[in-house]
Amino acid sequence: MRYLIQPSPAHPLISIMKYDAQNRQIGTPGDRISLDFYKISFKTSFSGKIKYGQSYYDFEDGGLAFIAPRQIVFTPDTEYGYEGYSLFFHPDFLRKYPLMNTIQQYGFFHYSTSEALFLSAKEKKVVEALFNSMQDELNNNIDAFSQDILITQIEQLLAVSNRFYNRQFITQRVVNNDLIARMEKILSDHFAGEQVNEGLPTVQQIADALHVSPHYLGDMLRSVTGQNTQQHIHSMVIEKAKEMLSVGTLTVAEVAYQLGFGQPQSFNKLFKRKTGVTPMEYRKSFN
Repeated sequence: MRYLIQPSPAHPLISIMKYDAQNRQIGTPGDRISLDFYKISFKTSFSGKIKYGQSYYDFEDGGLAFIAPRQIVFTPDTEYGYEGYSLFFHPDFLRKYPLMNTIQQYGFFHYSTSEALFLSAKEKKVVEALFNSMQDELNNNIDAFSQDILITQIEQLLAVSNRFYNRQFITQRVVNNDLIARMEKILSDHFAGEQVNEGLPTVQQIADALHVSPHYLGDMLRSVTGQNTQQHIHSMVIEKAKEMLSVGTLTVAEVAYQLGFGQPQSFNKLFKRKTGVTPMEYRKSFN
């Protein structure tokens, strides 16, 4: 809080900062910041751009952004102002609560800033009410019930954020369908080209090629198609394998190597798990 030029928090492990239009600059421009806290930023309005990695993101419409402990973020090179809140809470605040483990299921803590959650006017009211409730609790005298209440409020905030992200995936279906089409083109090109000799494409490689974070890509695919990124990769592998087994003369081992498997046994196991038959049994069904 000293770095952010803010008063000491009422609780050492959790705090809410409220910003108004007069907040023009926090920190030194270009600073790299790594927090030991989870941070949830709720910006009701914003003027300026935030740098994340090598890119900038225009946050003019506001929304929610999530940062996990020890992630690196940058302060902007230019002045900005915004209205809203930031919730900070240390992992130690969650200890002895189920949230310590379940918070890992919220992949949006590992999304890039450009994958922030955009809120409708109705959704903003819901989120603002939760932030105000947490602020009220922190403004009260801290007692034996405070942590239980705050944990419950954080859980509710994460739950509604998850719901709103799912809504965003659905309402951005056209954009997401384009992303899926690009991913399938990348995979098709991979299996048709020399890069297949480099092994199966990884989730990270696909995400990098699409310029999105792996967590966002997986959550978006799961919401839209019911499959995560790894499952999509495997589905493309199986379809390509079926094509090669049905019309080609390569042995099963040669098909496995052609698809990027280091060991034919790995290919056989995946094929059997996905199709219910072995590659050899599948080939024999065409005879």
